[in-house]
Amino acid sequence: QVQVMESGGGSVQPGGSLRLSCVVSGYPYSSHYMGWFRQAPGKEREGVAVIDSEGSTRYADSVKGRFTASQDNAKNTLYLQMNSLKPEDTAIYYCAADGRYSLSFDPSDYNYWGQGTQVTVSS
Repeated sequence: QVQVMESGGGSVQPGGSLRLSCVVSGYPYSSHYMGWFRQAPGKEREGVAVIDSEGSTRYADSVKGRFTASQDNAKNTLYLQMNSLKPEDTAIYYCAADGRYSLSFDPSDYNYWGQGTQVTVSS
């Protein structure tokens, strides 16, 4: 049974940093397409950063230059380093695994999801 578990969310002031982690367990393959998505109240879930099995990344325009996604294939772990956080980054952040297509921002392309972790940016 595949399980996806995020951690690292919290509350920070504007300009602060957070690092999210996502561990995928029970996945039968050594590598797959993974990504970070977020959903703010009243909004649709949107792609933030996705990464393919070779480490290529794609970022939403709103986070380029501030967020960095990385992975440790040996640990089946995905990370999201978030710097220069803004109030508009406030959302529940979800980790997605087993994407059908490389670097997709379509949530329906991913088969496994974590429960989400809250990120709040406020002064």
